[in-house]
Amino acid sequence: MSPEIEVVFASSWGALLIFCLRIVDVSLDTMRVLFAVRGKRLVAGILGFFQALIWIFAVATAIRYLDSWIHILGYAGGYASGTFVGITIESAVAFGLNQVRIVSMHGGVEIAEALRERGYGVTEFAGFGREGTVEIVNSVVQRAHMDEVMAIIDRFDPDAFVTVEEPKVLRGGSVVTRDWRVRRKWMRWGGGRSQRV
Repeated sequence: MSPEIEVVFASSWGALLIFCLRIVDVSLDTMRVLFAVRGKRLVAGILGFFQALIWIFAVATAIRYLDSWIHILGYAGGYASGTFVGITIESAVAFGLNQVRIVSMHGGVEIAEALRERGYGVTEFAGFGREGTVEIVNSVVQRAHMDEVMAIIDRFDPDAFVTVEEPKVLRGGSVVTRDWRVRRKWMRWGGGRSQRV
């Protein structure tokens, strides 16, 4: 490394570089873990490759200046910020599916019909709870569509008991395909098309 570059890395600019590298590295690692958990091995592997490259450079730079508190703060602060950024990106992309179960004292039929009108596959059946008979509605939807699904539920029964899980195995039935725009509250998602799985 040339003396000029060494001077830059030893300064506060070096600490800022470590901070930025750690944000990128930890964001990639957070995304890698989330994709790996969902079984997306190729995407997880690619993210892991770039995460490791950036991590090696960031750690090597930080180790050279362990006597500098500003470099140590840059390393730790980048790690914390990267975790936040990675989770925020994953939440905005909203990749994957959710299984939604709705238990309603009233409004279950209306919720099911409204979901079907939007193209969602829905299964409904009767149940019996502590307060008496209930209507149970099951649907598998894209995570990106959860805001729309919750709005439909709230319109017909704001007091409905709702649970959301991530299905591990999915075969048969149909799921509305997603629009790949990043989810924003001020953007409207396209309804998508029903696709057999």
